[in-house]
Amino acid sequence: MNLLFLNSLEKRVSEDRSVSAQVSIGESQGSWYVGWQETKPDGRQVQESWFEGHSWEDMLAAFRHNIFTKQCDGFQPLLEVAMLPEITALDRKTARIQLLAYYSEIHANEELYEKLRQWRLKQASRESKAPFLVATNRLLRMVSVYLPRTMEELKQLPGMGVNKSNAYGTELLSIIQDQERSTPFPLDWVEEQVNPAEFNGWLEQEKGRKRKLQENKQEIRSKLLEAITRGDGLDALREQTQLERRDLLLWIEELDKEGYDMEPYIEAILHDVPAEEQSLAWTAFEQKGDRYLKPILQAVYVPEALQGKELDRMYEWLRVLRMKFRRVHAEQAIEAG
Repeated sequence: MNLLFLNSLEKRVSEDRSVSAQVSIGESQGSWYVGWQETKPDGRQVQESWFEGHSWEDMLAAFRHNIFTKQCDGFQPLLEVAMLPEITALDRKTARIQLLAYYSEIHANEELYEKLRQWRLKQASRESKAPFLVATNRLLRMVSVYLPRTMEELKQLPGMGVNKSNAYGTELLSIIQDQERSTPFPLDWVEEQVNPAEFNGWLEQEKGRKRKLQENKQEIRSKLLEAITRGDGLDALREQTQLERRDLLLWIEELDKEGYDMEPYIEAILHDVPAEEQSLAWTAFEQKGDRYLKPILQAVYVPEALQGKELDRMYEWLRVLRMKFRRVHAEQAIEAG
């Protein structure tokens, strides 16, 4: 076997004692091997096989997961330069994000979190976008627990980049400004407050949850494609997938982007929309662009006409018309060559 990578790590177990370990990556006739050898406090040497197989991607995934777990348990590499740079950077960044998320969950401020969720719903409705595009649940939890006081502190939370902070930072800070805070920024202290064993257990639960979500998503996708192939109507789609109207619309939009023929569903949704309103919206798309829906809504209806209307339904048909608009313009661009 050709040894391609080797590094030593150390974990301090008391002020004057530490345990050592080595992680290695080897290759033999196209087969990869990742191994871990640890010297226990009583002197015993324990070996673990993390991976053995032909896939480079699977090997890296096994390495990343296991070395991340060991680092969370207290092991640190003795030679930073010897670690695979892209793996080390990813592990450390991922570890910090997960630690902050975990701490915010076990120290949840549910009342403030719910207040932030209500703000997000209103903001998403105003912008006609999915709530998670405004802010994820994880980000709102971290805001509610760590309570940033300034824009600089807010930007230290994972998921709150420059664009989000510019768009929503002022409002978020105003919502939480009256909350008492007992912990400081920067958030380097979080790692010391987390129990490694409990944290690792949470990580495994998160992996299971994400895997289940992905499986559910694949199941819904399969049901939708089967229903579309049969020519089922909108009501049948909703019944088979148990999706809310908004979520079903997002799926239709996603499948339309992927090239599936969603025209029957687009026309079905637009069927009850007056032709004059569709024409005004189409002209507004041509004049104002199709990125944002709010200017299109304002071009179609005067403020008085919006009173008493269900804005969600109005944004719904505008979103569907935008799908049609984009498809028509894409076809025209192809014909123009």
